[in-house]
Amino acid sequence: MSQAALVDLSSWTAEGAGSWTLQSGNDTVYQSTNGDPTVFFSGIDSQGLSLSGEITVRTTSDDDFIGFVLGYNAGDINNSNADYLLIDWKQSNQQWFGGTANAGLAISRVTGAIDLPTFWQHESTSGFQELQRGPTLGSTGWNDNTTYSIDLVFTSSMVQVFVDEELELSVSGNFANGSFGFYNYSQSDVLYAGITEDIASAPTNVNGPTSLGIFALSSLGLLGFRRRRQVISRG
Repeated sequence: MSQAALVDLSSWTAEGAGSWTLQSGNDTVYQSTNGDPTVFFSGIDSQGLSLSGEITVRTTSDDDFIGFVLGYNAGDINNSNADYLLIDWKQSNQQWFGGTANAGLAISRVTGAIDLPTFWQHESTSGFQELQRGPTLGSTGWNDNTTYSIDLVFTSSMVQVFVDEELELSVSGNFANGSFGFYNYSQSDVLYAGITEDIASAPTNVNGPTSLGIFALSSLGLLGFRRRRQVISRG
């Protein structure tokens, strides 16, 4: 069995309207700005890997998007030829840009530059396609000052997302290579902590996404490793 290794985030790059501050230990980063979309990404091709860690929104004053990108490359935030996956989680339903952004966890494919109304409302356009919503969290937002464990499995043909060890998203397809990254849209005070990385492995003949997901996490020594906990906001 391989051992998950802490990720040194000091070599990662920020793009967009965010303010990303590396924390002690270099495996944790804090995003403090409420603004347009922002990404903090590794700059290294990440297919065939699993990324794990914890995410906490340390405020009660906002209710917008937190999440991740997979297959992201430098400049994709403004790239009309981008091709990456967006995993975003909104706390509450909200009207803006003349439409509604729905609460919940979703995975989408992005094939163009970020357009603010499209990303806000998850509009189906030539450059944005929502692929799936979580069975439990698809219409349920994150809670303030609550730490969630997140596990992402990213291969060229399969992506899985676990929240507190529960499989929430499992999508098959043909996915472009690129970086892991963190994503915020109009959400401040977000902490991504204890980030680790490992090799993603799965059997070739397993039926059903749940079985595949359990194998993937077990093979990484992640299943049963973390539990959600309430934390006190430190501002």
